[in-house]
Amino acid sequence: METQDNWTTFLVPYTQVVEELKVKLRGMRAQYEIEAKHSPIELVTGRVKPVSSILDKATRKGISKNQIEEVIQDIAGVRVVCQFVGDIYSIVHLLRSRHDFNIFEEKDYIKNKKESGYRSYHVIIRYPVATIHGKKQVLAEIQIRTLAMNFWATNEHSLNYKYSGQIPTEIKARLKRAAEAAFQLDEEMSQIKDEVQEAQWIFHQLKSKAHKKGGS
Repeated sequence: METQDNWTTFLVPYTQVVEELKVKLRGMRAQYEIEAKHSPIELVTGRVKPVSSILDKATRKGISKNQIEEVIQDIAGVRVVCQFVGDIYSIVHLLRSRHDFNIFEEKDYIKNKKESGYRSYHVIIRYPVATIHGKKQVLAEIQIRTLAMNFWATNEHSLNYKYSGQIPTEIKARLKRAAEAAFQLDEEMSQIKDEVQEAQWIFHQLKSKAHKKGGS
């Protein structure tokens, strides 16, 4: 994998995994909407880790190039964003019930938050990809988090990039307080989940009626 062509070939199955997972997860969201039910899936995004990031991670963790495929779990990454904490575990249950991939590992950073304050639920899967050389099992990571958790994690990631992973102590402390504030927001919103969902359902009904009226 020393040349650009080799890396491009290596990453093709990972790109396929990301695209297929996005289609499937967005399809699940659409099913909920068609049935006029609350969807635990608010937003789905995905990316393939850049070669420079793969190599940086391999160097940091002492991973040789021939181990990258089996050791680095997030080369293919999909993120599912939810409204409520309870939605996260609903999605985990849905993923466990699927038969088109196998769950390799689960990491609950919500019940067991990281020292930084980071919260999210990670599901590592082995996804079968059909290639011109036959079926290939590819590791991929699905991150599931609330809107508040995602807001915090996005900003923390930017700060880590700015400070090359060495965020100043004062900013780290503020990040931790912000993480707790974000989780408190999630806890409070969970208390009024039923009311929020009912309001969204009413809005959905009114929007559907308006659309039908406009199309008639």
